[in-house]
Amino acid sequence: MTATAHALQLAKAAANAAEEKIAEKVTAIDVSDQMPLTDIFVIASAASERQIGSIVDEVEDRLRELGSKPIRREGQREGRWVLIDFGDIIVHIQHEDEREYYALERLWKDCPEIDLGTVEAPTPPVAGSSADAGADPAS
Repeated sequence: MTATAHALQLAKAAANAAEEKIAEKVTAIDVSDQMPLTDIFVIASAASERQIGSIVDEVEDRLRELGSKPIRREGQREGRWVLIDFGDIIVHIQHEDEREYYALERLWKDCPEIDLGTVEAPTPPVAGSSADAGADPAS
C-alpha cells in the first residue's frame, strides 16, 4: 500500500505552507504500510516557539482552504512540538532540539521518504464551482 494521491497533495500543501514560514528540514514520510491511521507524516522544524506557532497557523489555514480541517491538535501553539492530525496526514512541527532528540525520521526509517518536489501542488476549490459545474441548465 502507498499513500493516496489526496494525502500526497495535502502533504505538499502542508510542506509548502511550512516552508513559506521558513521551516527547516521539511520532510514527508509514507507511513501507510506501517500505520493504518494515516498515510503520511510531514515533519518540519523551527528555531523558536513563536516560529512554530506561525508555521502551525499557516499549515492549518492552507489545508482549510483545501477543505481539510484538523481532526485534533496535540501540543500548544507556543509549544516546542505541535502535532496536527488531518486524517490522511499528520503534521509534526518541532523545535530543532526536540526534532534532534526524538528523531522521528530514525524511528520511521523503514518507511520511504516522499520526494515532494515530484508532487503537483493542489489548488483550492473555486467557490460554487463543484456544485454548479454539473448542473443541467435546462432543469
